[in-house]
Amino acid sequence: MTQKFKHTCIASFAALCCMGVLNSCSPTASETIPLSIIPAPAVLEQQAGTFKPNAETVLVMPSAEQAYGLLGEMLNLHLQPIVGKQLQTATESSSNNAIRLVLTDSMPTTIETDSPKEGYKLDVTKQGITITATTQAGLFYGVQSLVQMISPEGVPLATIQDAPRFAYRGMHLDVSRNFYDKAFIIKMLDWMSFYKLNTFHWHLTDGAGWRIDIKKYPRLTSEAAFRGEADWKKWWDGDRKFVSSNTPNAYGGFYTQEDIKEVVAYAATKHITVLPEIEMPGHSEEVFVAYPELSCSGKPYKNSDFCIGNEATFTFVEEVLTEVMALFPSEYIHIGGDEAGKTAWKTCPKCKQRMRKEGLANVDELQSYMIKRVEKFLLANNRKLMGWDEITEGGLAPEATVMCWRSEDHAIKAAKQGHDVVMSPGSHMYLDFYQADPKNEPAAIGGYTPVKRVYSYEPMAGALTAEEAKHILGVQANLWTEYVPNEDHVEYMLFPRILALAEVGWSPKADRDWNNFKPRLNNHITMLHANDVNAFPLSYELEVTMKVDTINKNIVVELDAERFPAEIRFTTDGTTPTATSPIYSDAIIVKDSSNIVAAIFEDGKLMGTPSSKRVDYHRGIGKKITYNSKLYSGYMAGGEQALLDGYRGGFTYLDGRWQGYTNSLDAVIDMGEETEIHQVSSRFMQLTGPGVYQPGSVEILISSDGKTFTPCGIVATEVSPAIDVLTFQTYTLNGAWKGRYLQVKASEVNKRKFIFLDEIVIW
Repeated sequence: MTQKFKHTCIASFAALCCMGVLNSCSPTASETIPLSIIPAPAVLEQQAGTFKPNAETVLVMPSAEQAYGLLGEMLNLHLQPIVGKQLQTATESSSNNAIRLVLTDSMPTTIETDSPKEGYKLDVTKQGITITATTQAGLFYGVQSLVQMISPEGVPLATIQDAPRFAYRGMHLDVSRNFYDKAFIIKMLDWMSFYKLNTFHWHLTDGAGWRIDIKKYPRLTSEAAFRGEADWKKWWDGDRKFVSSNTPNAYGGFYTQEDIKEVVAYAATKHITVLPEIEMPGHSEEVFVAYPELSCSGKPYKNSDFCIGNEATFTFVEEVLTEVMALFPSEYIHIGGDEAGKTAWKTCPKCKQRMRKEGLANVDELQSYMIKRVEKFLLANNRKLMGWDEITEGGLAPEATVMCWRSEDHAIKAAKQGHDVVMSPGSHMYLDFYQADPKNEPAAIGGYTPVKRVYSYEPMAGALTAEEAKHILGVQANLWTEYVPNEDHVEYMLFPRILALAEVGWSPKADRDWNNFKPRLNNHITMLHANDVNAFPLSYELEVTMKVDTINKNIVVELDAERFPAEIRFTTDGTTPTATSPIYSDAIIVKDSSNIVAAIFEDGKLMGTPSSKRVDYHRGIGKKITYNSKLYSGYMAGGEQALLDGYRGGFTYLDGRWQGYTNSLDAVIDMGEETEIHQVSSRFMQLTGPGVYQPGSVEILISSDGKTFTPCGIVATEVSPAIDVLTFQTYTLNGAWKGRYLQVKASEVNKRKFIFLDEIVIW
């Protein structure tokens, strides 16, 4: 697997350069070759010209240790197509024609970094190349940058001073919902290291399957690692039963302890820490299939949370973690801690007795009791506990590190209390979300996180002092795999979004620029495909952003593409653009209504599906709105005025433009004076996976005094609740009404579900 990765990289950084994909070919002596290094170095200074290794070039290593031999092997594999042979290797050489890896005791730098030991300096002159660092990790990362600079013409002359902004740069992979073999994990480690990510968060256990061999508890893998249905959704919606491995058509698997040791050892050669996650107290249904006595009911297929009142639970946890710690030398052990149901604890005699004995006020404190007790065990074994931000509920364990996925508020609270934090928000770092228009993409869990959104994330939480900010260790992206059935699909969801993650974690904040990243990203997509990585090819769809200007009473619309370069043509009347439509070069100003349709063209041909956006600077913008119904506090979008601010939502209710309700919408709009109204429309979303449905109907009423309302009409939904793909409906009523107050009602069609709308448009 290692050799395959290295050999295929030769094609990407040498042969592909000849095709003009990564760097310009056949430069003149006065030309500076554009570089496509990801993540972008902290400091990069280029000069015209190249250094071209030849048969006399010497590869000089600090020593003959295996770690340096691996770096030499990597460089030789990339340089051989240029040189025509393997470079001679030495630990000392007086030759000027050399590529030198130099370890030094100290290396002064002005770069702001949480991890100076991972820093390096790379100098390319006409005589040779020198990579200097204080650690093997620094030399390794310098080699990764050098590899990305190689072209058939040689290596562009440059000086790089580099170090990561954050010490923790992680990627999470869930192997419980769907299982991926050891060889694939190693392939992912190769690519992680290539992009300077240094932590692999391995989600080994969850309700859909236990994936690690535990000698003390063999039934975990013999009875809870396989299921009778490969399709997770069918299994989850069905009986959720596990089967033995020899059952016909059994799906699943687990990693033996030898597999684990091999992966951990291989990761170490790539300077990657493998962080294991063993879920508790929730998401543990599979454990109770094998050992039902650890649940509150004592029965399989009934509970998902460990029985905290049962002392056997702690015996099990400690014995499992003892074996886990023997396999993983990581500083941290991740114990999950998220989304515990806690319901069974309220009636379980053992849990109630535990709460009385320990003086615990509620089930949140009961969970905290378990987390603190597990942390004490880990600390006694010289390890630290990490968990999802739910571990803050009921009181945070004294030295726990929090991985924040729900909101920045949890990160701020933990950091202010002196706890270390890893930023991993669902809003930007969940790679199980769609990365393009859902109707054109494979099924996903929902949400919308294109590569630009990942790239836009800033891990440093606000409202922290400089001292508190030191507790932000770094950033991580997560791939949950309910809808990711195979390894090709994993790659499709990870790439290229982890390239954006890499730059967020490594490059200086001030130097991160989407327009600079975009051409480099496009170059790397071609390289990834050439290396048999099933990367998402970047969308032909366009991002349409709006800025409402209430002073000039217009809406400024901007278009952007992931693809580079991109010729964008557009219309404003809702028609499909053609090769003769206007070329987009500057923002589009909308003073009333416009239906913008835009597309990318290549050689006069429209590519992909056009993107469209209805834009209305309507009469309701800025008007006062009051609610008779209750907003769902978690989804208030832009606040109470969000339905009358001119902004339309996108493909996800998480984008801050969709407002959510759990029962029904009942809102009254004050137009300020008696007004003639001719049209009222509102757009709702349906995405049944997370429980978002269309309303049964939308009703409009009008009033002059705000007390007595006259019905104007009702529009019923046209969308069946059975439609489980992302669907929108606009409810429009036309008429000739006069009044000061408009009442908009939307009835819920499914009790205890959500309805979401983005704007009420009034003309």
